[in-house]
Amino acid sequence: MLALALSLLMSSPPNVVIIFCDDLGYGDLSCQGEQRWRTPHLDAMAAEGVRFTDFCVSQPVCSASRASLLTGCYANRISIHGALGPHAKHGLSSAETTLAELFKAEGYATAIHGKWHLGHLPPFLPTRHGFDEFSGIPYSNDMWPSHPEAKKGTYPPLPFFENEEVVRVQPDQKLFTTGFTDRIISFIRRSHAANTPFFAYLAHPMPHVPLFVSEAGAGQSGDGVLGDVIAEIDRGVGQILETLQELGIDEDTLVLFTSDNGPWLSYGDHAGTTAGLREGKGTTFEGGVRVPCIARWPGTIPAGRVSGVHWMTIDVLPTIAALIDAPLPEQTIDGRDATLVLLDEKNASPPRTTSAFYYHTGQLEAVRKGRWKLHLPHTYRTMQGQPQGGGGKPGRYRWNAKIQESLFDLESDPYERHDIASTHPEVVRELREVAEQWRTRLGDALTDRTGSEVRPAGQIDPPAN
Repeated sequence: MLALALSLLMSSPPNVVIIFCDDLGYGDLSCQGEQRWRTPHLDAMAAEGVRFTDFCVSQPVCSASRASLLTGCYANRISIHGALGPHAKHGLSSAETTLAELFKAEGYATAIHGKWHLGHLPPFLPTRHGFDEFSGIPYSNDMWPSHPEAKKGTYPPLPFFENEEVVRVQPDQKLFTTGFTDRIISFIRRSHAANTPFFAYLAHPMPHVPLFVSEAGAGQSGDGVLGDVIAEIDRGVGQILETLQELGIDEDTLVLFTSDNGPWLSYGDHAGTTAGLREGKGTTFEGGVRVPCIARWPGTIPAGRVSGVHWMTIDVLPTIAALIDAPLPEQTIDGRDATLVLLDEKNASPPRTTSAFYYHTGQLEAVRKGRWKLHLPHTYRTMQGQPQGGGGKPGRYRWNAKIQESLFDLESDPYERHDIASTHPEVVRELREVAEQWRTRLGDALTDRTGSEVRPAGQIDPPAN
């Protein structure tokens, strides 16, 4: 059955829409358990497709997460760490192959509207990495003069790009969600009119703080600005799906919805939820790395499915490559083809044997094999016992929380509450070996290891004196 399905796909490869939210938590959709507001369009999308309950990012922070999505690589491999700011002189290397470049080589039109965050200087912009068009911001929407925790002069005015030109500064963020949705819909319509297959990447800056919602969307959720923002994202998803149906290309288009990491918990009522998963953004606990993920492709993905198979953002590129019959990048990537997982072939298994979870500038903090996750000794930030933020102002993290070597069974304990290392020493030994393999390949700042397979980021040389 799968072979037949894939042969049909090769003859008519799908359009692809990826909707990538910023800081949307695992529990922020009503189909994921959120009770304060409803997300009817995403709930319907899940009912018409598949909702994944064990989909993870490789790093719980903006730039690194996006690098993994677009290249199929652990961010360490390509030397992208943390969240690149307006003073960064590096970005995504031109030596890497992005999803957009993979699509373009197959004759697709490509567009990104929203947030890029892989370098703001000309060599690193989306139009240099396979995208035909770009509008939006080059880094996070809080990297602007009004950041509540930044000293005066830390950030320049926030630029808004049209392709490679800054067309305004300090854009009206109330228009972000609706405006970027409209631009993606326009791109879809234009591509369809030109009879050209398309890859549309809608990279929402929301619900990353500062939160903004359109005047029409304000107060619509009944539960504050965060609820309004998520409701507006949800309505935009509905508009995109309606457009595909109107154009008659609904069954020809794969739509994937997910997030770059868990919620930014220090912002309290302006932060989302993890549905009980431990910690959030900026940690390698499940609340930081496990994110909502919904895929819809009528007629190809069976409707109404909920899958607990583990896969990651690094698997998106090789999976799509298989779906459109495109060659994989020549450079080594870390992702694996998850077509079986996506299409609901019986007995589908995780696309990889092990997963690694890094943070900061290459700290290997956790490894996973199947149901088992081993946290390696490290410090982390937490809001446990700390006053929460509110009204757009953050609370203060406690930065010196520590975890020693700890083993969790994610099948019975996805909340990482019960360390069972002492009762499963053989599993601990096995995962220590897994960690050592990743240290050898991709390095580990915690143990002062330099990986043998790490490639450099793109770099702007400083001017000669």
